Amino acid sequence: SMLSPSSATSFNSVWILALLSNQCPSIICVFLYALLALLSVITICGNLLVIISVIYFKQLHTPTNSLILSLAVADLLVGIIAFPLSMAFSLSSCLYHEGLFCKVRGTFDISLSTCSILNLCCISIDRYHAVCQPLTYQTKISHRVVVFMILMSWGVSGIIGISVTIAGLNNEKYEESFLIDVLMESTVGPMLSFYLPVIIMLCIYLKIFFVARRQARSIQNTTKCGQTASMMERKATKTLAIVLGVFILCWSPFFLCITFPPFTSDYQYQLQVPVPVIETLNWLTLANSMLNPFIYAFFYSWFRSAIRMIICGKIFQGDFANTKLT
Repeated sequence: SMLSPSSATSFNSVWILALLSNQCPSIICVFLYALLALLSVITICGNLLVIISVIYFKQLHTPTNSLILSLAVADLLVGIIAFPLSMAFSLSSCLYHEGLFCKVRGTFDISLSTCSILNLCCISIDRYHAVCQPLTYQTKISHRVVVFMILMSWGVSGIIGISVTIAGLNNEKYEESFLIDVLMESTVGPMLSFYLPVIIMLCIYLKIFFVARRQARSIQNTTKCGQTASMMERKATKTLAIVLGVFILCWSPFFLCITFPPFTSDYQYQLQVPVPVIETLNWLTLANSMLNPFIYAFFYSWFRSAIRMIICGKIFQGDFANTKLT
């Protein structure tokens, strides 16, 4: 199971008491709430645009975009659920008294982050078959296979999130299980939930990179139609690789902070990483859900066209589902 920000901060009573004892100036608190609320709104609106675009326009009904849709739904839930819960958690006594409310927050943090990682894994598999095995892509990555991957991603994520919460409730009853609990939350959990999937995805994209380079060298021997299709596949792969890179940049600092301190200090009484730093890194992880729609808008012309039609209300003035997006 993976260590959530709520369980990570619960061990550092010194930092927590210091944080709670200092009254936050009202202007700073209002500014902080306004900033976090703005991030939440941007996250919700951006991912809603992605979801509406993929669902409405028939041109976008592809296996890859179905996986992007699943990732956007996870990011949307981060804006709707994780952002407000994290705001309440960071600025209340729940930081010290870890009750049911904090367990709920931890469950959503773990479930949604794991779901994002698993969706990115599925996207990397889709890109591997599209670029490296284009002749068998449509048979291996069918809509039925994509639905199965999406259901597996959400099901496994939900099970992991609930299991971590239940395990945390049981471990609180026995002090002798503390070391095992720390080992599971700080080493085994992050390894299975973050480090291992990321390493697998990096290996897949590295393989795709070498294959794409080889295809580029021989592209002059293909037809013009084949050249266009190959270029589109490589551009889609490049964009989704950037999505993965941004994800790693946003999540790595948090996972590094929760992985190594247990082995460098008396973790039960002193967490080397200050609580404000942990919370800041947690907000960085949540901000990743806000960035993905901007990446799509920057690299995909079809997404920019879809956004213009949605924002202008054109899709409500007639049936434009079959519109050719450029």
